[in-house]
Amino acid sequence: MTTRFEVRCGGRPVALMTATTAHEALGEYLRAIGCNRTEIVRMGSDAAAWRGATYRAVPVESPTLRAS
Repeated sequence: MTTRFEVRCGGRPVALMTATTAHEALGEYLRAIGCNRTEIVRMGSDAAAWRGATYRAVPVESPTLRAS
């Protein structure tokens, strides 16, 4: 099952990614901006560092529909 993740650099949102895990979303984003896989430093299941910047992926909640 895929989930939408907001990728943040520090506290600033930088992208929305769809992936099965936060780690996968981070990896796809970092490779898309030119990061070599060997340069990514994993910092947990939802965080990674690249060239001194820390990136975190957080799930984005789906909007709920209200019954009228």
